[in-house]
Amino acid sequence: MKNYLNFETEVKELELELDKLKDPYNNEGISEVNTNEISMFESKINEKLVKIYSNLNPWQITQVARHEDRPKAKYFIENLFEDFISLSGDRLYGEDNSVITGFARFENKSVLLIGQEKGENLEERLERNFGMMRPEGYRKSVRLMKLANKFKIPIITFIDTPGAYPGVGAEERGQAEAIARSIESCMELEVPSISIIIGEGGSGGAIALASSNKVIMLENAIYSVISPEGCATILWRDPKKTLEAAKAMKLTSKELYDLKIVDEIVEEPVGGAHRDKEKTLENIRVSIKKHLENFQNVSKEEIILQRKNKFLQIGRSGGFSSKSDGPTDSISFQRNNIAIIIETFKKNKKVSIISLVFIILILGYFYLS
Repeated sequence: MKNYLNFETEVKELELELDKLKDPYNNEGISEVNTNEISMFESKINEKLVKIYSNLNPWQITQVARHEDRPKAKYFIENLFEDFISLSGDRLYGEDNSVITGFARFENKSVLLIGQEKGENLEERLERNFGMMRPEGYRKSVRLMKLANKFKIPIITFIDTPGAYPGVGAEERGQAEAIARSIESCMELEVPSISIIIGEGGSGGAIALASSNKVIMLENAIYSVISPEGCATILWRDPKKTLEAAKAMKLTSKELYDLKIVDEIVEEPVGGAHRDKEKTLENIRVSIKKHLENFQNVSKEEIILQRKNKFLQIGRSGGFSSKSDGPTDSISFQRNNIAIIIETFKKNKKVSIISLVFIILILGYFYLS
């Protein structure tokens, strides 16, 4: 049975009618009239989906990103790669089933795969902890990233999590430190890394594995520092204001691409990735192949620099630069301003030395922050 979202009511009604027409128990064979009716209904459904999905608001996109039938990391790993060998454990505490890790082959080349997995049904979701990783999951990922780095194997991560697990046990075992260590490891890699946000990219739980050279995002996926419900609860004290929160957070692929937080948007079939998983799979295959080929003849120094530049440029006009118009210019400009202020105070004898020191401290604070 298909799962429908609350804004797909009209599509649901049309598809139920279509199912009745196709049902062999309600018809004496499929006549020519029925065939025409089926084609008409299929056309109507497609038109309705195009109309709905071309005008989705951020909260509706969030619902699509969380759709129960949306392809998960396990599906992509099983169908995009060959000879996958699963590796488990962080060698410190235990295994975390919310993340699938291991080595495989893509286009006859070795890759390390790390996939946050939510599960397909209730039993699997409980086993996978709904895709919420614990510290041992991040430490397992760090262990394998270091191994891949040692043997010069590219890394591909599939991001799909509402966030890191906030339980007491996870906090006691160093959740924040594990996430920070994972981000640090991602940034230090000498091999190319590609992250694909296939559903939810929630908070530090996502960025711990998405600090990559290339961050790719499915068209109807989301990527944010907090869930819309959490944001609405904090800002408006009303979890029902999810639409306002989703709009303010700029969590959709198009908004994040404009902000240069993601590098590419992978197109989804009309109606979302869950309506045509094969097409979604092929689109991601093309994207991965393209980016891996682009990094084939790039040195490890260039890989590290490209990754650092990518994140430094978010919200800025530039990243690491040897040119004189880089960030150092703004620093020297601030220092010059301080020098001018000091000179002005020297000339003005009415201002005490205490006031001068106080103002310098304030300027120093803003400069350092």
